Formats: sequence, C-alpha cells, structure tokens
Amino acid sequence: MVTALAARTLGWGIVGYGWVARDYAAPAILAAGHAVRAVCDPMPAAREAARAALRLEGGAHADLASLLGDPAVDAIYVATPNHLHRAAVEAAAAAGKPVLCEKPMAATLADAEAMAEAASRAGILLGTAFDQRHHPAHAAMREAVAAGLIGTPTVIRIAYACWLGPDWSVTGEGDNWRADPARAGGGALMDLAPHGLDLAEYLLREPVQEIAALTQRRVQPYAVDDGALLIGRTAGGTLVQLHVAYNCPDALPRRRLEVLGAAGQIVAENTMGQDAGGRVTHTDAQGRSRPLSVPDADASPFARQMAAFAHAIATGDRETFSAARDLHTMRLLHRAYSEGPACR
Repeated sequence: MVTALAARTLGWGIVGYGWVARDYAAPAILAAGHAVRAVCDPMPAAREAARAALRLEGGAHADLASLLGDPAVDAIYVATPNHLHRAAVEAAAAAGKPVLCEKPMAATLADAEAMAEAASRAGILLGTAFDQRHHPAHAAMREAVAAGLIGTPTVIRIAYACWLGPDWSVTGEGDNWRADPARAGGGALMDLAPHGLDLAEYLLREPVQEIAALTQRRVQPYAVDDGALLIGRTAGGTLVQLHVAYNCPDALPRRRLEVLGAAGQIVAENTMGQDAGGRVTHTDAQGRSRPLSVPDADASPFARQMAAFAHAIATGDRETFSAARDLHTMRLLHRAYSEGPACR
C-alpha cells in the first residue's frame, strides 16, 4: 500500500466539514497537490457547501461507513467535535485508513488511549493535527535553538488567547460545542494548551514531563474554563509557561512565543494560528536584536502539514506524526485538570 500511495495523488476523506476543514484543511490538501475525494457530515448544509467548494461528485456522505467504503479515499482527516474523535478514528483504523485527527486528540484520556490502541492494532498511521509544528517560523526557531543560537534553553513562555463567547460561531453552523464540557472535554485549557505543550516539545526536541495548572471561569458564562495558566518542566529541565484563554478580546496582543536561553532569546509574535506570517526576532546576550531568517516564510502551515502526513504514509515515518507522543500530551492535559484546584 505504501508503494501504491507514493505513486499517485493521495485521496483524502474529510470527516466533519466545519470551519476549520472548510477554510483551512480542505484548501491545504489541494495546495499540497492532493485531492479531496469525499466528505462526511450529518448536516445537509455542510454537505452542500462541500460539494460546491470541492466539486465532489457523489462524494458527500451523511454517514461515516459510506465514506470509509469509498475506494478513492486513502487517508482520513477528522475535524468533528472532540467527543466524536474516538468513533471516527476507530472506524477508520478498522477500515485500514491512516488518520490525521484534529487536536485535542480526544475529549477524554480514555478515548485517546482507545484511539492509540486501535491504530496500533490496525497498523495504521495516527497523527494529531498540530499545525503549529509545521509553521515555517517555528521550524526556523527549532533549528536556531538546536544550533545553539541562544545557548542553553531555560524557559519557554507562550501566550495563546482569543475571545470565545457563549454563542460563538463562524458560519452559523450550529451551537458552540466548545463551551460544552461533555463534547469538548474542557475549555480553553483543553482546546488551546495542547498546541503549546506540543510546540514546546517540538522546539526543544524533548517532552514536557511535569505539569501544573490553574484554571478560571472569569468572564464567559459557560461551564468550561475560559482561561488557564500552566507551568511545566521538560525532561532536560527547561521551564514552560502557558497562558491560554477564551476571555481575551481578539483586538489585543494575544499570540506570543518566547524561547529564552543562557545566551539570548527568540521571540515570535502572531505566528501561533492557522496562517503563515508573523514576526520573529533574535536578541543576543548583549541586547542586540535582529529579525530571524525564516525560510519559506509565506508557506501555509496547514499545507505543509498535509504534505508531511502524505510523506509519512508513503515512507513509513513514525516520528513526524506519533500517536505515542500525542497520547503523552493528552496525559499532561488530564493531569493538569485532575490535579489542579477547581476553577473559580
């Protein structure tokens, strides 16, 4: 199968055609030179939108089984609400289809563990869609840290926040499931912190091992946390600090990534998000600042991610996308929620 897929265009099936799939993932699949063969969504309006945007011919399904039975579908991208990830991944694994699943891996740790087990049992590639790993600015930062540009890394600080009101919707596609603990599994911490935890591991090439968190329900009226502060420490001793929030107005500065070291620092502004761009600055130990060179700076993180997933399928690579690594991130999230004080 690997040889066959390497020799032709990869055909994707999209499970859940909401705004992320419509505005980012589907265009990225096409930009990477692949094809969207089929879409599955229970909402008729979403299926019609997929047909119109992707020129699908009979490839918009109301149920998952019919999509998985389509021989033109080689790989699956899952962008459903979090509590539906497990069923979709298990069904795809049983059908022998590799899966790229949106973050967080699942709504619960038990679901994530079942997903990893299903993928392992079926021998298929399972990856979580951490598109921040594929942002060209973050790739440049990773290489700069490895080259010793800032000396020994000491701290990573991340602010990743937005405004998510109780009636939030991009397209009027339905109720705001992200504010429902049963479907989302949590709030700002569950939704936004996985990016920061995974990005810390990516930049430093070592995982966060220790974690603690404080959450809040401070502004928004819903039942999930609308803000959180996390602190952690990597296996090698670098400290990690994350601020994530659903209660920060979008017009405010709210996306900042700092990597500090014994000989300097690298600061990225407005790189954390779905789009390319942003600004990256290196400051040395004498306080001299200059822009950090970012190769391929305008490349879409989503398109790079889709190309990388296809490459992993074709080559058998299990490092770029790793269910075991993603499961570790889910365990950190579980620990942050279960061991921290209740939010107020």
